[in-house]
Amino acid sequence: MHIADVPVAILAGGLATRLRPITSTIPKAMVEIAGQPFIDHQLALLHRNGIRKVVLCLGHLGEQVQRHVQDGSRFGLSVRYSHDGERLLGTGGALRRALPLLGEVFWVLYGDSYLDFDYRAVLRAFAESGALGLMTAIRNANAWDRSNLVFCAGKPVLYSKRQQTPEMQHIDYGASLLRREAIERLPVEQPSDLADLFSALVEEGRMAGYEMAERFFEIGSPQGLAETSAYLLARAG
Repeated sequence: MHIADVPVAILAGGLATRLRPITSTIPKAMVEIAGQPFIDHQLALLHRNGIRKVVLCLGHLGEQVQRHVQDGSRFGLSVRYSHDGERLLGTGGALRRALPLLGEVFWVLYGDSYLDFDYRAVLRAFAESGALGLMTAIRNANAWDRSNLVFCAGKPVLYSKRQQTPEMQHIDYGASLLRREAIERLPVEQPSDLADLFSALVEEGRMAGYEMAERFFEIGSPQGLAETSAYLLARAG
């Protein structure tokens, strides 16, 4: 599995209600941070890590993102698009709709996450695992958000965004790898939540794991936006 051959699906179709009024007229991906729309930072990061193919899964105000990014060539990428359409399909439904563009194995990232890690190392771990999916995780003990994962001996053991338990000391980091077979379990053209699929794969023992050491950054909330801005400005300086 070569890093340049594995596409990245970026889920960027949400309403971004926590960032209003900033996102009343622009999608979250277009929020300016450290002098550029956030999507520019994301795509530059992916290119730096050897990624060459991106599929943007868009919903709310998504046409603004497509007009800005176009075919992705100025980022050194090939970018294709999948739009939710009349109604938002959720994270699972959006991926199910985009599946024809994604091939047999693909990354899944979120449109509000800045994840600076060794993409090649994670892809190698996934290839060696033979699993249907791989979930990255970090021990956060409720520090950045509510922990939602029991992670033991390098594997996710229990994952739920709805029912947190005291044993959950990790959180999903926000980068995953999936095989087509996993997404084919979801209903076509119906809203669904990727978290439910992940919970099922973990329960079945078909989800590999990879533990991260460095924290993630996100712009889903005003605090996250400020922290990510400071991080990117420090890197630029």
